[in-house]
Amino acid sequence: MNDFQAIADRVEIDALRGEFTDAAMMRDRPRMAALFTPDGVLSMPNIPVELVGREEILAGGEKLQAQWDFFVQNTHPGTIRIDGDTATGRAYMHELARTLDGRQGQNFAVYHDRYRRTEEGWRFAERVYEVRYLDTSPLAGGAPRAGAEQEAAWDAPAADERLERVAAALRANGFAAEVLDDAAEARTRVKELIPEGSSVLTGASETLRLSGIDEDINDSGQYDAVRPRILSIDRATGADEIRSLAACPDFVVNSVAAVTETGALVLASGSGSQLPANAGGAARAVWIVGAQKVVPDLGTALRRIEEHVLPLENARCQTVYGMDSAVNRLLVLNAEPHPGRGTVLLLREAVGY
Repeated sequence: MNDFQAIADRVEIDALRGEFTDAAMMRDRPRMAALFTPDGVLSMPNIPVELVGREEILAGGEKLQAQWDFFVQNTHPGTIRIDGDTATGRAYMHELARTLDGRQGQNFAVYHDRYRRTEEGWRFAERVYEVRYLDTSPLAGGAPRAGAEQEAAWDAPAADERLERVAAALRANGFAAEVLDDAAEARTRVKELIPEGSSVLTGASETLRLSGIDEDINDSGQYDAVRPRILSIDRATGADEIRSLAACPDFVVNSVAAVTETGALVLASGSGSQLPANAGGAARAVWIVGAQKVVPDLGTALRRIEEHVLPLENARCQTVYGMDSAVNRLLVLNAEPHPGRGTVLLLREAVGY
């Protein structure tokens, strides 16, 4: 083989590796599968997965793509050794990714490649992916989205594995945490947690309303329900009494705007009236949290409040009260210093907003 042919082969193989990255970034799975020989192998032992043939590579790629929130891949040239109609080589990768269920991070990896000359040109006979460095710390950035796409992401329920990780993080931070199937199960659990006759303050929460928990507490007659008492007091003359009632009940039952994978609860309020009880004024607290409220970190929690929760709450307030809502108060519960005081009921379904 002359030197010109060897140069041309190297250029074509390097272009093949570039096509792979472009197909990944553009989520063009048919094009990616076509970069392999008909019996080509894509192997990722760290996942683990091994895909053999173009059909498996196409199907596996589509399954992986469906999990992405965003994905960025950079390829850095490595070695190429040509031996007639076959060749071997390596390509060095830097990737950043976040999946819809919250797994995220960046890595540096190596593709160990075998190439084959075909009638279509050079193709991958095999790519074996080896991770050399992995960092699963929360990523500070995110993928820019159109409004409808972002709304869908904010509403997506977290997978079971992610809920269990959040529950473990909450327990490590002093909260009691349970993962329940749905709002009906949470409704039963709340009744088990709160003794009859206890004074109970419920937050102004769509999660509580939609689940029936608000009705169970405020209309059943089984508890000393604080919210109906507050609503019966004249706000102009009874402001001090209202503050006292809301600040120190036996129990506060509420939801949150977001719960982070690090085990923190984030609440938002327009008036702040319900925050003292959540922060520590109530002797006990129970928070019911839908699966869609799980976020990676505090920064994402604040984005969720501004971009998703506030517009929905604003629409509710305009309908119910004839006025706008606002995020005037934020409460972040990073940990519970009194173990056993606060219980978080994480639901496998999306409830409220």
